[in-house]
Amino acid sequence: MKEAKYIKGATTLAQAPSDLPIFLLLGRSNVGKSSFINALTNRKNLAKTSGTPGKTIVLNYYLINNEFYLVDAPGYGYAKRAKSVKDDFIIMIENILIYHPKIVSVLLLIDFKVGPTNDDIEIYEFLLSLNLNVIVVATKMDKISSTRRYKQTNVIKEKIYNPPYFYAVSSANNINVSNVRKELLERIRNYETS
Repeated sequence: MKEAKYIKGATTLAQAPSDLPIFLLLGRSNVGKSSFINALTNRKNLAKTSGTPGKTIVLNYYLINNEFYLVDAPGYGYAKRAKSVKDDFIIMIENILIYHPKIVSVLLLIDFKVGPTNDDIEIYEFLLSLNLNVIVVATKMDKISSTRRYKQTNVIKEKIYNPPYFYAVSSANNINVSNVRKELLERIRNYETS
């Protein structure tokens, strides 16, 4: 990913760029989406990280190599938001998932240490019901000792129906991030030639 730049934040599909294909990133608040975006793009401060979960309140569009967008969606499952705000987020996410014309894949980020929550499983099932291509990315792998990682990987996979595309990563230690990067670049090449 040679070029990466922030383009805009959008709260509706009408505001969102639709000229290029997208990879949509979904995950709970505090799952580490911003850190993952920075690691994936080899940029330290492309996506703003925060110690306060629930800071992202728009769809943030990052243009990669002038070919496609990484789209960071608001984190779900954060209890302190007002119900009306949560409802707006749900509508926004559903609209992009159902109506955006160029979704290549959805990256569903889950916390490797915590494992899939009920919210994660519900979102995954919803994505599958829409026949979307999903890549499951388990973040913060470094939070579990190396001797327990194999077992935890199997526990996570079992809870979410053994997804065909699964990567356990650490943004902090750059573990497996390059494999996700290769996967995305391969998918965009295939998308462009299909």
